[in-house]
Amino acid sequence: MTGFAGVTTVAELWRFPVKSMGGNRVDQMRVDQRGAHADRLWAVRDLENDVTASARRIPALLGCAARYAAEPGPEAGPGHVPEVIITFPGGEEISSADPQIHQRLSELVGRAVRLTPLPPREDTSAHRLSLRQSKANYAPAEVRRDFGLDPAEPLPDTSVFTTKQVMTLARFSTPPGAFVDLAPLHLISTTSLMSLSPDGAGYDVRRFRPNILVAMSDPKTEFPESDWAGGTVEVGTATLRVSVPTIRCVVPTRPQPGLELDRALTRRLAQRTDRFLGVYADVSRAGLLTVGDEVRVRILEEPAAIRRAMAAAQKSAMRQVQRVLEKTVLRDRT
Repeated sequence: MTGFAGVTTVAELWRFPVKSMGGNRVDQMRVDQRGAHADRLWAVRDLENDVTASARRIPALLGCAARYAAEPGPEAGPGHVPEVIITFPGGEEISSADPQIHQRLSELVGRAVRLTPLPPREDTSAHRLSLRQSKANYAPAEVRRDFGLDPAEPLPDTSVFTTKQVMTLARFSTPPGAFVDLAPLHLISTTSLMSLSPDGAGYDVRRFRPNILVAMSDPKTEFPESDWAGGTVEVGTATLRVSVPTIRCVVPTRPQPGLELDRALTRRLAQRTDRFLGVYADVSRAGLLTVGDEVRVRILEEPAAIRRAMAAAQKSAMRQVQRVLEKTVLRDRT
């Protein structure tokens, strides 16, 4: 096992009460296997398509911000969702308890939607995709739209994902028991935000919507957390296991309160990081995180030949799965 020179600390902690809406910074955050406590306990349901909405497809959601009416207690979670207050682009505030909330959201996004609390874990109806929806997610035109790609640009490389993650994406709009996109937690470093930005000043962290922003006193690379996949992160009293780099869709380019449209960001991500920035993580040991906590990263050092062989085998397997899914979509459209 190996760590890093210098000191790495928690710079910011973020909680997002409603999926695809603005969240808020917190000083402390408890994490468990589901992720950050009270994170994304609400989502907007696209009634026309019968799917959990995302800012990828309904960007107007980014114009809203959400906060809890009162600090969530320890019982908050699937099936026990506390009241949330949504601030609309014009400054209007409406509670989740107000029957008008669904109509106002529908008017905002221009289609019928409904604010939906996270159901109990055993109820997967809010997450499951129909066969038509699953196939559509792998259609090249849909993938290009989700990533803001031109017709001539290559599709993103998803071979870093595990088989379980690809199957989850194929069957569910979000993992059952959560309204996150893929993994319980998302981490990104201030170093990566500065390295990616054209002037070195750093992109606003709100564009990337992580739960944990870390700062490093002596980074050795421009995008340090990209080397953490497969390693562990000890922070506060919790232990996290980093699974895969975070692939970036079109959402970071889109406007939201205080941030303008930035189409150039898609090109910078493609050129500098192959469209990855930050990392996803699972929670190995539940615990409490506090701003200022030291972050201890441990990466398992395997022999280089074994590491290369395992990476090549993983990529090959996942590319085969991807090709099968894409061919299924094309066959059903002909």
